[in-house]
Amino acid sequence: MALIKSISGIRGTIGGASGQGLTPIDVVKYAAAFGAWVQETTQNNTIVIGRDARISGEMVNKLVTATLQGLGIDVIDLGLSTTPTVELAVPAHQAGGGIILTASHNPKQWNALKLLNAQGEFISDTEGQRVLALADEEAFDFAPVTKLGQYRTDDTFLQKHIEAILKLPLVDVEAIRAKKFRVAIDCVNSTGGIAVPLLLEALGVEKVEKLYCEPTGDFAHNPEPLPENLRDIARVIEKGSFDLGIVVDPDVDRLALVSEDGTMFGEEYTLVAVADYVLKQHGGGNTVSNLSSTRALRDVTEKHGGQYAAAAVGEVNVVNMMKETNAVIGGEGNGGIIFPELHYGRDALVGIALFLTHLAKSGLTMTRLRASYPSYFISKNKIELTPDIDTDQVLSQMQKRYIKQPINSIDGVKIEFDKEWVHLRKSNTEPIIRIYAESDSNATADHLANKIIADIKEIISVKA
Repeated sequence: MALIKSISGIRGTIGGASGQGLTPIDVVKYAAAFGAWVQETTQNNTIVIGRDARISGEMVNKLVTATLQGLGIDVIDLGLSTTPTVELAVPAHQAGGGIILTASHNPKQWNALKLLNAQGEFISDTEGQRVLALADEEAFDFAPVTKLGQYRTDDTFLQKHIEAILKLPLVDVEAIRAKKFRVAIDCVNSTGGIAVPLLLEALGVEKVEKLYCEPTGDFAHNPEPLPENLRDIARVIEKGSFDLGIVVDPDVDRLALVSEDGTMFGEEYTLVAVADYVLKQHGGGNTVSNLSSTRALRDVTEKHGGQYAAAAVGEVNVVNMMKETNAVIGGEGNGGIIFPELHYGRDALVGIALFLTHLAKSGLTMTRLRASYPSYFISKNKIELTPDIDTDQVLSQMQKRYIKQPINSIDGVKIEFDKEWVHLRKSNTEPIIRIYAESDSNATADHLANKIIADIKEIISVKA
């Protein structure tokens, strides 16, 4: 069993002992802490909640709702929803914050409380630390019986989310409808099974083949949209006559695409392709992704005359950098699209609409479109260290070793070698250094990663 407390929320496996899993006691404690923080920092006494289709979702929802009402907070419950839908609903309802009940791409035994501020964006590091402190103190002042919070539902917001997407100037419904796209979708038995078909119908997609669209929460495969988990949709597309495949994770903030021949478009290239379209329409502009995302976004941005900036890993860091640089598009290499014209949050639904418009206007097949972008490969590795090793010191030594190379140290150490790079980050929960390397082939990316791993082992052996 596991319970992980972070600045953006709390997640864990359902069951077990309090403090060791996400038990009802833990849910109440952290829901109360967040509610107390909202009361402490805003004049607004309303919180919006929504959830994915996890088996534990209804139970967790009831616990969170009752706790917030007990604090005297009014609750607007969107029910089965998506992360970006809740993000849009918070400011629309002029609420003081939001809670999304989802463990994102984690397996079905996990659930989480993701915490949003009054702008519908993930809370900052400072705000998160305050919520955790309130939880530790358990200094909650619950309301008397005459001042309990009110509860109401709102099942209209998913449709409002879709309507907002359709109104975007860069979404061309007529161009999409004219292509008569045939699409297969995999929504991993969560709320994407509700949202994605509604969106595709509104966009005029001619045929939609549904895989795992029943929102049972009993995921048919590992819910992280990685190639090894998407074999079923790949086989369907190989056998059928489809233009593309669309895959989302349980809370619909990540988008993966499958080409017409059943090959993976590449989750790193979801953002690259959408950014290419947006930049083309804007006549250039700035972009942001995190340090562990592909260089291809930088290449595409510079091709259109814009500037690229890299943020520390984490959606809140990407959003902050996008605001600082006035970026027109950004996101993360895991298939997360952030389009600020709609809202500052990863949103697979707006990603689908923009991508289909791009594909329709390009006149290309998926494989030809993918071939039009710079081709890079990322090798993902990790090295386990003994608890007595100072990982910060190891990273500092690596930075000194490669002092002649361009280095970014805002989040671990990223070292650039012309068009190759390696990013070293320590884990916050275990003695591990994660090592991501990118090059123009899998072999050279692996070689670069292995070279860095050898350097780290040498540093450790010298210190020993």
